Amino acid sequence: MAVQRAVADRWLKATGCPIIEGYGLSETSPTLTCNTADSAEFSGTIGYPVPSTEISIRDESGDNEMPLGKPGEICARGPQVMAGYWQRPAETAEVMTKDGFFRTGDIGVMDERGMVKIVDRKKDMVLVSGFNVYPNEVEDVLAMHPGVLECAVIGVPDTGSGEAVKAFVVRRDPALTEAELMRFASERLTNYKRPKFVEFRDELPKTNVGKILRRALRDEAMKQKAA
Repeated sequence: MAVQRAVADRWLKATGCPIIEGYGLSETSPTLTCNTADSAEFSGTIGYPVPSTEISIRDESGDNEMPLGKPGEICARGPQVMAGYWQRPAETAEVMTKDGFFRTGDIGVMDERGMVKIVDRKKDMVLVSGFNVYPNEVEDVLAMHPGVLECAVIGVPDTGSGEAVKAFVVRRDPALTEAELMRFASERLTNYKRPKFVEFRDELPKTNVGKILRRALRDEAMKQKAA
């Protein structure tokens, strides 16, 4: 998952060293991109492709490259990228393009320098009245509030807009209110990106390595709706 600016700022304050962010997956052994080792500050990107690695930002079909600055799926080709899933040809075909690029399932943007920024996981995107909302962007804003310890954003069904943005928040400051957080978000996000619902939690579901599980929150929300 992309490093939040608030986390990078706290890391720099605590250690005196900037976070040098890289990116990869289990299928890529694992590194695809990285910022340069001599970076003096957090860039907010996942850096440049490592040697012998090609990064291509593709459209929904996986066949066409997106223009610089336009979001699309991050696709990769290189010696560290898997040839396929063991004895699972159908699943392999779903993640490989015709020209041999691996489809990561992450949405990203490449700038004119060739640096890549993660926008979000493709499956986590929220569609509000036809507009794409990427949870990472909303979480990055909410995490900047000094009263927020950590947060997660998902899409929930909404009769008026198809989906609505819902934020789950663990408070750093017990006095933080929903109204205050809504006000903070309204000053920094366009209307359709703002959380419509805020739920405070004592903790958020995570993997063994500490990654927040949005999927678990989505599953819980769908069960509540079904009930």
